Amino acid sequence: MFIYLRGVPANPDAVGRSYPPVVYAVGREKVVEFARATGETNPLHLDVAAARAAGYPDVVAPPMFAVVYQGRGMSAPLADPDLAIDFPRLLHAGQEFGWGPLVIAGDEVTTTVSVAAVRSAAGMEFFDFTARSVNQRGQTVVTGVWRNVVRAREEAQ
Repeated sequence: MFIYLRGVPANPDAVGRSYPPVVYAVGREKVVEFARATGETNPLHLDVAAARAAGYPDVVAPPMFAVVYQGRGMSAPLADPDLAIDFPRLLHAGQEFGWGPLVIAGDEVTTTVSVAAVRSAAGMEFFDFTARSVNQRGQTVVTGVWRNVVRAREEAQ
């Protein structure tokens, strides 16, 4: 559920806040579906036999599969009433990722999201979130920065 609080300025006191971790069980079919949907042709992402022949226990998630498990972690901050994000005016402004060990079907990935920056400028609100995803072995598989902008409200003439 999203809470829409219009006209409330961004709260810079939220910087540093972390949200409860979200666990995602990486399934073979989800990896294959994602790979097909994104035009991936590498058999490591599509064929368990090819992945096993290459030394992996199952299909390998494409790097951008990170948006699947990290995206789930973004729900809590986007709905945080203290941030007062006007969701209908929200624009996804960018992402950056840093990858660690490969994510393989069968992994359990835990993602924790924190507020990195909150600022206002030109009537708009800017929100940066960091996300860290760790596999069941405690290895950081990806770190991400998610940037969002809430567009200024148009004033009635």
